[in-house]
Amino acid sequence: MKNTIYTIALLLLGGMAANAQVAGKTSKGVQYQIIGSGQGVKIKQNDVITFHAVQKTDKDSTLFSTYAQGQPVKTQVRPSSNIGDLMDIFPLMSVNDSAIVRVPTDSVFKGHEEARPPFMAKGSSIVFNIKIVKVQTLDEAMAERTAGLEKLKTDEKAAADAYIAQQKLMPKATASGLKYVITKVGTGIKPVNGDSVEVNYAGRTTDGKLFDSSIESVAKAGGLEQPGRTYEPIKFVVGAGNVIPGWDEGLLLLNQGSTAKLIIPSALAYGERGGGSAIAPYSTLVFDVELVKVTHPKKAAVSPATKRGVKGKAPVKKRSAVKRKN
Repeated sequence: MKNTIYTIALLLLGGMAANAQVAGKTSKGVQYQIIGSGQGVKIKQNDVITFHAVQKTDKDSTLFSTYAQGQPVKTQVRPSSNIGDLMDIFPLMSVNDSAIVRVPTDSVFKGHEEARPPFMAKGSSIVFNIKIVKVQTLDEAMAERTAGLEKLKTDEKAAADAYIAQQKLMPKATASGLKYVITKVGTGIKPVNGDSVEVNYAGRTTDGKLFDSSIESVAKAGGLEQPGRTYEPIKFVVGAGNVIPGWDEGLLLLNQGSTAKLIIPSALAYGERGGGSAIAPYSTLVFDVELVKVTHPKKAAVSPATKRGVKGKAPVKKRSAVKRKN
């Protein structure tokens, strides 16, 4: 009987240790309660952590949730720069620990009360529920990122090749890696760098997802919502860097009135950073474009007086700014 009671006591103590709680307040006035084993290695400065977080008001209204967005957050632990960045809390935690953190809104909005939203009254708190999923050294995180990017590069080529095969396309390719198919040859002029162009387009990923279009019927058919957008050809100067490089290059291949399919690798689009939630890193993009109009820039008119110089004299020749080679 004594042995049984002793065993139960040990199990109870073990359960308490597995859910040890630490409560306190930081020097900035942030209250915290950490729930964990109390046995793990504490997070250090410069570690890279992956964690889930739910941000709420103190009336339990959710403001943000990594669970809702479908993936945790990753960040490097650095010295705290503001009261709400949680950098004073992370070094108190270990992998698999959870924490409840209360950040006073009076401190968050001190000095700029005009930014305080109505639902964060004076004396209230922002409440964070945090769960540490992974802790890595900076070197480990960089190695993981490099391996992940290499896989994305490999997957990009496979996805682009599969798209071309599925669509039974026979595109031409340029030295940069741009692939294109001219579906209708226009009879107008070709643009050169510096010309203004007007272009209708629809942009898709290689899996067929429509992410942008200047054509209302295409946007509606693809289920694309673009509130407030005016559906008309976009206007820009070719070669001025106002669009992705694949567009600047591809449009120079077309005559006014042409339509074409541009298959643009990520190196000529949004690269390793991607383009928001719709365009993942290392994504080849497919654009159906129509070159609606090409306009050469107008040259400034030269007056007769300028042509013959002041008071009928020949204009003074200026020295070239470029030095000649001997």
